Amino acid sequence: MYRIPDDFYMPIHHARPRFKDDVENVLLYIANVCSNITTTDIDDYTERLFNAIRLYPGNEEKADKTINNWRTEIAALFGFYIEDKKAQTTKTGEISRLLAKNGDLVQFFKYYSYKFQYPGGHIKANYAKELIDAGVKFSPARYILQVLHEADGYLGKPLGINKAEATHCIFNDLRVTRDHRKPREVIDLIRHNRDAKIEYDTKGDTIRYAGDILDYMVLANLLKVSHNYYYLNRLENPAILSIIHSNEYFKGYDDFYGTSFNASELNDIEPKWFEYVNSGLNNLTFNTNISNYLTGSDEGQNTEYRVLVKDKIGEVLASANTKEIGDLGETLIIGHEKVRLKEGGREDLLHLIKKIPTALAVGYDVQSVELDARKRYIEVKTTISNKPINFFTFHLTPNEWDTASTLSDRYFVYRLMISKNSLTIYVLQDPVHMYKKNQISLTIRDGAEITFNAEHCEKTNLKIWKG
Repeated sequence: MYRIPDDFYMPIHHARPRFKDDVENVLLYIANVCSNITTTDIDDYTERLFNAIRLYPGNEEKADKTINNWRTEIAALFGFYIEDKKAQTTKTGEISRLLAKNGDLVQFFKYYSYKFQYPGGHIKANYAKELIDAGVKFSPARYILQVLHEADGYLGKPLGINKAEATHCIFNDLRVTRDHRKPREVIDLIRHNRDAKIEYDTKGDTIRYAGDILDYMVLANLLKVSHNYYYLNRLENPAILSIIHSNEYFKGYDDFYGTSFNASELNDIEPKWFEYVNSGLNNLTFNTNISNYLTGSDEGQNTEYRVLVKDKIGEVLASANTKEIGDLGETLIIGHEKVRLKEGGREDLLHLIKKIPTALAVGYDVQSVELDARKRYIEVKTTISNKPINFFTFHLTPNEWDTASTLSDRYFVYRLMISKNSLTIYVLQDPVHMYKKNQISLTIRDGAEITFNAEHCEKTNLKIWKG
């Protein structure tokens, strides 16, 4: 059994969300909720978020303590909102607004991997003091990427690591977290232990904390998994190298190293940490390239899907003049509508399908037509995630909701969900009428926050138009 020398052994941990297995659905939902709350007093923000979490499927009968735990974990781990206890106000963080706007969970987890460190405001002050007293300064995602990147040249082939190796050879060893051990030394240690068939302690929570970070890096598309080993996803090389070569690190705790202080003194640093987490969200290398994302891994994909992505959608996306998720979603929906008309024998109407410039603010993104030439007005809502999203919610602005009311059954919402294994559209026709018939639920938040059930709308696979 491998054992870190006592002088260098310091287990690292963080709060683990109770919704870890459903993290993409939960974060997308909460980001939409938070992004529609303006700066308000702490108690009001807390109550509104508490009530929203209670409405999340499965939470109806959960204890208040559990709902509050969700709320604090969302704040601490993911920085969705920032409390200013001196001013007694809470404001929504920019990372939450970015996720709500783009629906891009892959981009979100890149920023998360980029910013996450020890110590940080995501842990309690007493534990932060322990890390500072021990001299720990550690950015786990960056170091993991450094090790795997270095291995390519050092070994001449890709190296994969499992959760136990990441825990015992990286996370819990002060030679890494404090002394910044050279990546090659970690590579040699992992290889030596494999050759010697040395085992690791994998019981209980032992490997869960390193495992969390590895899993979040998969959601960021920085890593891919094969047989429980994590490898670099080289299609994300620009983002990987950006993180490796960055000096990004929150320095708010630096003045406490090597001094005597009380843990309570760290409380004033916490708001600064969350301001840091919500700053600098303009790294273009973190924007999701859908073509690379969808063709980056065959694991778990069926042959038909791989052919669709590699032979068809790749060509469509390569010719698009933007990499913005929303614009690409609209491009794909325009293609979908063209195929629908062609299959219906109405190629003569193809010229009527067009994208509406955002600046016109008409309340929809695409103008299309029915087979009988009646107009169809489409608002496109696109989400990209590692796994298919199974909680169906989206936001309509006041202008979009007013337009839906005016256009009635000519107004459609296309909820395009892009994941590793599927390209699915949920079509909602006349959402205002659906609301009146209790087929969707609606919450008024600077427009309409809409939640729908799949049985009340048309579900179809995305049709790909070439040419």
